[in-house]
Amino acid sequence: MITVFLVFRLPNPGGNGTMKSMKRRTKVANSVPNEQAIKPTSDVFTAVLWSAPKNEPLLRNFINAVQANCHQPPILEATVLNPFNIKEFKEDKQIILDVHVRDEWSHRYNVEIQTAPHAGFCDRVLLQWSNTYSGVPRTGDDYAQLVPVKGIVLTAFPIFPALRNLHTIFEVRSQEDAEILLSDHLQIHFLRLGDMLKRQMEGLNDLCADLRHWMYFFAFGSTVAEDKMSQLVENNPVVMAAYEEFRRFTSDAEMQSIVYRRRRFLEDQRLYVGAARAEGKAEGKAEGKAEGKAERDIEIARNMKQKGYDLTAIAELTGLSRAEIKRLD
Repeated sequence: MITVFLVFRLPNPGGNGTMKSMKRRTKVANSVPNEQAIKPTSDVFTAVLWSAPKNEPLLRNFINAVQANCHQPPILEATVLNPFNIKEFKEDKQIILDVHVRDEWSHRYNVEIQTAPHAGFCDRVLLQWSNTYSGVPRTGDDYAQLVPVKGIVLTAFPIFPALRNLHTIFEVRSQEDAEILLSDHLQIHFLRLGDMLKRQMEGLNDLCADLRHWMYFFAFGSTVAEDKMSQLVENNPVVMAAYEEFRRFTSDAEMQSIVYRRRRFLEDQRLYVGAARAEGKAEGKAEGKAEGKAERDIEIARNMKQKGYDLTAIAELTGLSRAEIKRLD
């Protein structure tokens, strides 16, 4: 675990009108969590937050904060296409909790949180984008019906150390002339929360106000009391509403249990694959065979498939394609 010590000045609270609106909101008891506390970057929490129909303005505000920060027009409607189902999730902790969104133009958005790096992470992000893009409804070969798909990925770990901007955008452009865009249908946004913390908040002021407020929430929502959070986000009512949703979520014993089981499942999954790969590397070195690692990855994938793991998760952790995994006995 890496502990980051931050020293920064909190902005002054807003005017009386905003403070009055805050007083009308439901109060949730303050508490300082321990090391195992739930954080706003929990994928379970964000799936619950974004999926609730009443929180559509929060989801739309978050997407629009990303849009505004790169001078793109706001959306007027955010429809979640895969609402979080607590009953299904209780039975299957392998469910991927990325949130798929459609706006009023039928453009698509993949919103996801990543708390730990792993091999092939960026390839998985691209695969997720491609799965969404290929799944856009169209008639036969009418490619004109395809619509832009944006990935919005919040990373709680440092990534792309050579890049400065905390909001990093990837597109498909000409190597000869970067002004020439192949298509506006692919755009992947990384909100680099881990880099923000590592750099002691450097670059945060380059973000537009709304996106800066959301970054504050995801970074400190589990460690500061309501009055301090209100100061950090300059009394932003939408972000404060998300903060109060987070406090309600973390006070729910059932949700605490679900997050804990999800965390244990992911940790066990990483340990299982890590140990198997280490064993495979040792065997490959001892035997002097280049194919040792590939054979071990196949064995890992076969075992995980037999245990009922999701094919996408197996592909991420072994590097094998879904087609290869399907062919395994």
